[in-house]
Amino acid sequence: MLKYFVMTCEALMISAILTGACTGYAEQRYPKTGKITLFVGTVLGILGAAVMAYLKNATKLIDTSLWNMRNFIAAAVVLVVFFLVSALQKPMKCVGDFLPPILLCLLPALVIFYALPDVLAYPYVILLTEKTVLSTNFLLKTVGILFGLAMMVLIAAAVRRGMRRLPKPSDFLMLTLLLLVHTARQISVVLRIMLTKRMISSNHTLFSIAKFSSNHDNWFTFAVIGIAAVIPLILLVKYAKITELYHNPAEHRKLRKAQRMTRTWAGVILCCMVFSVLNLTSIKTYANRAVELSPVEDSVIQDGNVVVRFEQVEDGHLHRFAYVSENGVQIRFIVIKKPNSSAYGIGLDACDICGETGYYEKDGQVVCNLCDVVMNINTIGFKGGCNPIVIPYTIENGSIYVPIEGLLAYEKEFK
Repeated sequence: MLKYFVMTCEALMISAILTGACTGYAEQRYPKTGKITLFVGTVLGILGAAVMAYLKNATKLIDTSLWNMRNFIAAAVVLVVFFLVSALQKPMKCVGDFLPPILLCLLPALVIFYALPDVLAYPYVILLTEKTVLSTNFLLKTVGILFGLAMMVLIAAAVRRGMRRLPKPSDFLMLTLLLLVHTARQISVVLRIMLTKRMISSNHTLFSIAKFSSNHDNWFTFAVIGIAAVIPLILLVKYAKITELYHNPAEHRKLRKAQRMTRTWAGVILCCMVFSVLNLTSIKTYANRAVELSPVEDSVIQDGNVVVRFEQVEDGHLHRFAYVSENGVQIRFIVIKKPNSSAYGIGLDACDICGETGYYEKDGQVVCNLCDVVMNINTIGFKGGCNPIVIPYTIENGSIYVPIEGLLAYEKEFK
């Protein structure tokens, strides 16, 4: 659950902050039309993301990288037009309160359309291993996704409230900085896509830029979080004390209430940003911590087989064995005695979905080390889902014989 919570937050963090910033800015600058246009843009982005998630996972019609590139180019065009319109708004009165909010509504629509499809596809990915929506693991992971979505909604709402209260021109400055960081990230992604698709010829400089931006993509996220964290600092300074004139106690109470509300939302934004940094650092590290696999146990090589004696595996716990090929590749397999049975679950220490990350035992259950799926011990030795890859074996004279030839067929899985 925690892992999918972190994944959801990481995927949507920039989109949530930008959506909140655009919405708050539009509502303050264009009170007549800003709110409705931003609502429409957000809804369009969510609906478009749902359609894209379906097309990506249920059809072969979508080339994700090309769609992302088109999305970024469209966003760049919208940004250029928005800043031109903002610069010409006073001399061009015909622009009014109509065009800028429309341009602003397109930005959240595009960032949501880019980021949300992968999150909406998480349940589909989970079902590849769980096979049923009624399993405990599916439900727990789905809860993690929902909590992540709720957290992003809170962050968007808090940033929106903060932007609405920023003085002019601080609101424009904050929005501009956020959009510039997002644009820099988009440029780096487009560069990587164009190099991968061979749309442009590669050279050392372009390759170095693409490599650096790929390895440090989270820097853009932290930059956006850092800029968003400046919003409450500005608010706390501005509303440290009441400077507006008031003529009676009622007006004073109204100003004090506005001051308290602003401080409250400033505190919420700061808490959200601090939690976001912790979520993407220490909490992420904890959620993705590697589980140390149990050591490979001794076995005997005899007549082209790896031989495991019953006495070694009769305790009902997971046991790991291996054969080292001539190429120095350790090909692992696991053996576990099935509960209330004399049969054994035997399979490769790898699966078709998660690769050779292996399995570990926890509270009497066998768990995939990569996706945390709990295996039904009685199904180990059968194909399907995240079960260990089936390997040939025979049982004779109180021992399990695993043919080395059968293991070598999967040597590539462990390279």
